[in-house]
Amino acid sequence: MAQFTFPKDFLWGTASAAYQVEGNNKNSDWWLWENRDKKKDKFLLFKKFKSKWPLECSNNACDFYNKYEEDFDLSLQCNNNAIRLGLEWSRIEPDENNFNQGEIEHYKKVLNSARKNGLKTFVTLHHFTNPIWFAKKGGWVNPKSAGYFAKYSQKCAIELGDLIDVYLTINEPQVYSGVAYLNGRWPPQRNNPLEALIVQINFMRAHLKAYDAIKKVINSPVGIVQNLVCWEVDPTSKFFFDKLIVKLLLFLNTDFFIKPIIKKLDLIGVNYYFTNRIKNLKPKNPNDITSDLGWWLYPKGLENILINIKKYKLPIYITEHGLADSRDKNRSWYINESMWSMAHALEKGVDLKGYFHWALTDNYEWAEGFWPRFGLVEIDYKDNLKRTPRGSFYEYANICKNNTITR
Repeated sequence: MAQFTFPKDFLWGTASAAYQVEGNNKNSDWWLWENRDKKKDKFLLFKKFKSKWPLECSNNACDFYNKYEEDFDLSLQCNNNAIRLGLEWSRIEPDENNFNQGEIEHYKKVLNSARKNGLKTFVTLHHFTNPIWFAKKGGWVNPKSAGYFAKYSQKCAIELGDLIDVYLTINEPQVYSGVAYLNGRWPPQRNNPLEALIVQINFMRAHLKAYDAIKKVINSPVGIVQNLVCWEVDPTSKFFFDKLIVKLLLFLNTDFFIKPIIKKLDLIGVNYYFTNRIKNLKPKNPNDITSDLGWWLYPKGLENILINIKKYKLPIYITEHGLADSRDKNRSWYINESMWSMAHALEKGVDLKGYFHWALTDNYEWAEGFWPRFGLVEIDYKDNLKRTPRGSFYEYANICKNNTITR
């Protein structure tokens, strides 16, 4: 029997995004978009073409806004010592320069509750959604966007201070720029490569400005969260250009974004969900084990990306990792095998500090609506959002309790 024990100060937790779990974020551009008249599909802010997305509206989502204490209790049952949460910008600043003190006090209660439950708090300031006033000003295409975000970030630092252990400025900036500004699936539904590039550059600027703004208030660690895909050449490929395209994709996914901001990063958050293999310049993945969303489940890819970003010489946290698995068929296997990939990365000198599983509960999966089930805990949307731990919940809880994996 093989066994590996993680470092004694290793952090174990789960991750969530405010919009996906809180419910009723009515001052957000996403709320405006999901509640539009799809038959006409003509209104302020968004491109005037008919789209089926999103498949359903978020409405009350998981009602984490009111049920956070119940969910923190589940975190304790899962033997977690940390949690990744999000703040909703549109709640805190519903109108430009108008900060809602009532919502700030609410977040203080949430963070205090997490602390009382022994959970170290990793808090994301931006996770795909924006205030409507910000969207009306052009959103992330606007050259002033970084300044708006920095002002909001500093307000969070002033008000919430050391209730936040680690500040995570922006979640998956390249995913947002691609899906919102390149393929038009998310608001503001743009199909413009130049705008997608501008958005990425403005995200870099926003992180740099927010880092400085936060540090003027409090000397807490500040990082960013990158979605990293493990790009590989298919083993059967004989096409030389496949190697070149994989190198290019790896560069765009890492160095292109991280190097310009590296001097103002205290840590890197890594979101890993899948690997893509390339053959004849196209993705060609095995379909032996996939998630409900069709993503190829390849635990070894996690080890590969961790080793790839070791070069930045920064502490690394896995800030999201999981799968849509409504029957809970593959989740325990995927968690265990991925833990071994983490163990191998640690043995190879990767400075890995913690792991946050996505997610504690089922939640609103953006344009897909509620059907993808990512939760260790099932939510019954037809029975008052009843929470029921799945089998994988107990598997993960056992790992967290013992800080050890075996096979």
